Amino acid sequence: MYPSLILLSLYEVIELDINILVVKVKKLEFLGVLLPIFGIFVLGFIGQKKFHLEPKAISTVSVYLMSPFLVFRTFYTTEFNTDYLFLIFFTFILCISLVLIVYIVSFIRSYSRTETCSLILASAFMNNGNYGTPVVFLLFGAVGLDYAIVLMVGQQLVMCTIGIYYAAKGSPEGNGMQSALRAVRRMPIVYGAIAGWLFHFFHIPLSKPIMEAISLVADAAIPTVMLVLGMQLANISLRKMKVRRISLALFLKLAISPTIAFLLTLILPVDEVIKQIMIIVAAMPSAANTTMYALQFDTAPEFVSSVTFISTVLSLVTLPIVFLILL
Repeated sequence: MYPSLILLSLYEVIELDINILVVKVKKLEFLGVLLPIFGIFVLGFIGQKKFHLEPKAISTVSVYLMSPFLVFRTFYTTEFNTDYLFLIFFTFILCISLVLIVYIVSFIRSYSRTETCSLILASAFMNNGNYGTPVVFLLFGAVGLDYAIVLMVGQQLVMCTIGIYYAAKGSPEGNGMQSALRAVRRMPIVYGAIAGWLFHFFHIPLSKPIMEAISLVADAAIPTVMLVLGMQLANISLRKMKVRRISLALFLKLAISPTIAFLLTLILPVDEVIKQIMIIVAAMPSAANTTMYALQFDTAPEFVSSVTFISTVLSLVTLPIVFLILL
């Protein structure tokens, strides 16, 4: 009797130790996802302080030359099924819901067009590429990775349409809806997405050298975006930071966004794992690409880059809370 109890107690202690070890390993892996991101931010920050570069010129290279290849590759290589359509639908509805909330808040607070559009850029788009996808893979493995990639595709669609539209609409040089729609039509990212989907749909093969060339350019896009974000942070004056608006954007992105995602999962006919992934991705910090668009169209780039950086730092606290609630 007593040996059995001792063995049972030993088993429970060992199981508890293993669980604690697994949690610690996952925490280290989570930090391992974040450290390269912050490292590139810091590199851009130091480079700007030292050499006084022109961030807009570099962002132009990323937006017009690199990002179209990244989007093309994403759409060309991603397989779709019925569940994936629900994921893309979710991405658009989540973004539109946040945009509507921003419009209501902006109306109440009498924000200008530029202030409204910059708030949309800072709070309605999530970083589920170089941040969200590795985190989902860490938590759910290969099955989760497939869904995270499709959500990334949906986010690419949202960014190259709704994102560009509001970046252009908020530009001081724009004239509202007409100039914004023209900007969307002129963006090569849109045509990269269309071309990638057409090549995928009609099964048009690309040779290995061509795909390697596309990947070389595509792989450079995200690090360049993060470098520009670091450079933008070096140009920000703490005295000029809009603390109230930044706090609002952070609240919308890190709290309201996952809450809306939770409500959407209640009505979408997908399994429990997909629902958890949807909420976790919605809780990601602001997308780094929004800084590029804000800089390109001069839509309050200092404000947008500040929110992107601060939300990324705060996600070190907010994401583990989301994991604790869901998992």
